[in-house]
Order: sequence, then structure tokens, then C-alpha cells
Amino acid sequence: QVQLVESGGGLVQSGGSLELSCTASGFTRDYYAVGWFRQAPGKEREGVSYIRSSDGSTSYADSVKGRFTISRDNAKNTVYLRMNSLKSEDTAVYYCAADLLGAHYGSHWYEEDNYDYWGQGTQVTVSS
Repeated sequence: QVQLVESGGGLVQSGGSLELSCTASGFTRDYYAVGWFRQAPGKEREGVSYIRSSDGSTSYADSVKGRFTISRDNAKNTVYLRMNSLKSEDTAVYYCAADLLGAHYGSHWYEEDNYDYWGQGTQVTVSS
């Protein structure tokens, strides 16, 4: 029933911008937080950004801080990831994930075991 649908990926030149969207449906309650993750070719999946539903608090990986911005539209059940000044190393499949309950004491936002539902991923390719 619960589904996350991502969109907005594509091919861009280095220095360009993209905005990814993650729209949730089928939730029986509000989510605690949504995270964006990415997996580059030959690499493990890593956390990119995170936003809490309750207060809008955000976190970013050091590699994207200052370039990416996460935001939300609660009325539309949508979370966005605005990506500016894209670099070739940003090339990856980007996933959104929803943490419904929170209460992951002793863990961090980028630990993917915290998340209950995942989107299908959307490809972002940045050409040099």
C-alpha cells in the first residue's frame, strides 16, 4: 500500500542543476523523516540529505552541503532535493526513503536501516 515515487533525474552537464521529487502515497500516518540516498557505480549507497516532518530540521552529507537543498510540501506528501553545482561525482541512482516511526536511539540519520520504505530510484548522470 505504501509507495514512494521518485522523479526528476536525468543527464546534466557539470555545474548544472536538477530537482528530484519524492511523492508518498498510502501512508496511514505522517512520516517521521525522509532521507535521500544515492548509489554511485561500484560504490555502496550513502546518505545525501534528510528532513524531519515535525520541525523541518535537515541534515546533509559533507559532500553536498552548500550545493543541495532538501525541502518538503507536506500538503502534497512530497519531498524535494534541489541539486545545484552538480559534479561528475554526483552521478548516481538517487533514492528517497521514509522513516515512519523514528525512535532510532543511538543511530544516525544516514543509517539506512532506519528507513521503512524506499523508492525505486532515479538516475542522475553528470557529464564532465
